[in-house]
Amino acid sequence: MTAVPGRGRTTGEQVTIADVARHAGVAASTVSYVLSGKRAISATTRERVLASVRVLGYHPNAGARALASRRANVIALVLPLRTGMQVPVVMQFATAVVTTARRHDHDVLLVTSDEGPAGLRRIAGSALVDGVLLMDVELEDSRVPLLRELSLPSVLIGHPTDSAGLSCVDLDFHRAGEVCVEHLAARGHRRVALLGAPAAVYARGTGFAHRTRAGVVAAAARAGVDAVALPCEEGPAAVRADLAALLDRHPDVSGLVVQNESAVGPVLAALPMLGRRVPQDVAVVAICPDQIAEQSGLSCVAVPAEEIGRQAVGLLMRRLDEQPVPEVTLLAPRLTVRASTAGGRR
Repeated sequence: MTAVPGRGRTTGEQVTIADVARHAGVAASTVSYVLSGKRAISATTRERVLASVRVLGYHPNAGARALASRRANVIALVLPLRTGMQVPVVMQFATAVVTTARRHDHDVLLVTSDEGPAGLRRIAGSALVDGVLLMDVELEDSRVPLLRELSLPSVLIGHPTDSAGLSCVDLDFHRAGEVCVEHLAARGHRRVALLGAPAAVYARGTGFAHRTRAGVVAAAARAGVDAVALPCEEGPAAVRADLAALLDRHPDVSGLVVQNESAVGPVLAALPMLGRRVPQDVAVVAICPDQIAEQSGLSCVAVPAEEIGRQAVGLLMRRLDEQPVPEVTLLAPRLTVRASTAGGRR
């Protein structure tokens, strides 16, 4: 069987780099340089080669490409699929990572975080991946010492207490907590409460939960606002019970900060049942993905999962290329004001 000029090969035949070279009228090495970017090629020649690639439908062989570059062209993403973590939000991060990795010609191997340091050793020893992204980072994360020992490049989505020698990216959750309290204080609320992540998340020492709580407490102290913080469990019944207990102990709470995506809807549903109107009696602001808040008319500091995922992959690609990267990249929180905090305290 023969190829039809300008139309690619007959079904079942693999287009080779030699075919592309013949079609473009250049040497096979020139095609290789265009595709790898390892040598400067004139713009005219480059465009001619890329046009031939498109016409012939050439796809570089992944195995050959990996042998040539000594890379697997795969990165691992360690996902936190365990108690207290919201799977829809985790998958937003994962989708952003996968989409961005493909733009860098990498695939993504998904790994769960329950294996801890042993899982990282297994990944590093397998030679299946070029680098790793870790989510669900704890303040005293047991994986961190190992990351400093391994030659496997890594980026953390989140940051431990000691980030020396690491590369981390996250929302500035401490500042996010502060922004929420400052917003409520500016509207005259003098008693606020944080309904945080489930207790298991705090017990693990998960960074984002502890940093948000610290930000809420710090901003309240500066503003002369009384603040109380407590975990909030999952499920409508548990949320209502936690909220009822809070308002029973602190009936003068007039501002709520919610940092638990699964609790947002149940909180807004339970408040009227407990005799509190939103926002007349209780103003509510959340730290959650913006699409969740927008559906409910809820003021929020958005968790920018897509942006964090993009930046994490970008940082990892720079580490793979042995370029310098910052230890910690924190995204500034952005507050969107909606009906749930409209007006001021009366």
